[in-house]
Amino acid sequence: MNILATEFKTVGTELPLVALVRVALAPIVCVVSLALCMAAYQEPFSPLYALLAAVVFLVALRVFGELPFTNGRSIVPGGAVLTDWITVVCVLLFVAFVTKTSDLYSRKLLLTWFVVTPFALHGAQEIARQLLNRFVSATVMARTKVIVGLNEMGGELAREIAEDPCRGVMKGFFDDRDDGRLTLAPGHEILGGVEDVARYVKQNAIHVVYITLPMTRDPRIVRMLGQLRDTTASVYFVPSTLPFDMIQARVDRIGSVPVIAVCETPFYGINGVLKRATDLFITGVIMAAIWPLMAAIAIGIKVTSRGPVLFRQRRYGLDGKEIVVYKFRTMKVCEDGGHITQARENDPRVTAFGAFLRRSSLDELPQFINVLMGSMSIVGPRPHAVAHNEQYRALINGYMVRHKVRPGITGWAQVNGFRGETETVEKMKQRVECDLDYLNHWSLSLDLWIVLKTVLVMVKDKKAY
Repeated sequence: MNILATEFKTVGTELPLVALVRVALAPIVCVVSLALCMAAYQEPFSPLYALLAAVVFLVALRVFGELPFTNGRSIVPGGAVLTDWITVVCVLLFVAFVTKTSDLYSRKLLLTWFVVTPFALHGAQEIARQLLNRFVSATVMARTKVIVGLNEMGGELAREIAEDPCRGVMKGFFDDRDDGRLTLAPGHEILGGVEDVARYVKQNAIHVVYITLPMTRDPRIVRMLGQLRDTTASVYFVPSTLPFDMIQARVDRIGSVPVIAVCETPFYGINGVLKRATDLFITGVIMAAIWPLMAAIAIGIKVTSRGPVLFRQRRYGLDGKEIVVYKFRTMKVCEDGGHITQARENDPRVTAFGAFLRRSSLDELPQFINVLMGSMSIVGPRPHAVAHNEQYRALINGYMVRHKVRPGITGWAQVNGFRGETETVEKMKQRVECDLDYLNHWSLSLDLWIVLKTVLVMVKDKKAY
């Protein structure tokens, strides 16, 4: 698990220019790309386009966040840039739909802008990386850094800094012992022990000191911190989180008391509002389009087999509370007891029409009702039957963490091959790992990417039966 990749914020530990470019590059490129498309089509700059540019800037600022400047050689926009831009476009289309302003803009211009911008973003990101790397390397302003603690966390931190030269120049490690388990990257060396840190920092004008040793009242660390107060270096404690599965790790405050989130839902604050609004909008559009199909499926179920159209099953939802999930009935039985056998290939309980529904995933369509009711989301960990939950929570560490969010109709595990029967505990572990990975890296762009991949899975995957 790469906690530093998600929580190690660089703005406070790098040059202000680099921090500004990371945050502002994507919104500026989106607006400049719009202006260039307007010039190409000789579209006059009207208040309507000025408003569009302002909205694009604010939305892109929120969606893209801080762009990394890691090494890249591809001329094609990466998945993150592409999905972030698609998210921006979807937000703009939603705003245009609500305000009924889409007819006021040139559709040819907007379509060109939609296609060109991700390539412009990719190119600008690569140019910025090269220019900033040269700038940082050529100036005496480059932030020099040392790490106190030759351990796994220290090695991970050093690798993160080395991946992006804009983050500064790593000088080396300080530790009183070398257990030989950490392989140092080229150019990194052991500069001395803990007692040598303050003297080295003074003599070499080091800007940042990271401490990856345990935060205890160790006399060596207390003495070192006191000595570092006689320097101008910034000092950071890096908590040893590698032994834990961190979910949405972040630093917060309760009054004046700092707290570190070890396990938290990604949908706190405005993220929860964005997630719910997206669910309601997409579900409303889909339900308006598929109700004739759902009616036809209901008739097909009644004609081909005896029993109810809908299958209701108790499952665990948000915060582990029981919910009732709706599906089109595909079996001759409706199991919801203390022991439930998962569907298998050529399962005799599955009806002929039900087999078609399961292969095409059409049996999941009634779960959009669950989304409207608020018990499910379009994207999230798939809900399991209560009987299966009680079985696996005792076998898989962290299994219940996946219930910190609403369950989804589709999820990260399902589009990565973990769909259908999980006949072994190992397969369920892999599914849970995907679910936890989703919680840790959630974004609206990731949700959109999962929805797009789900469509492909429905067409090609053979694991549903």
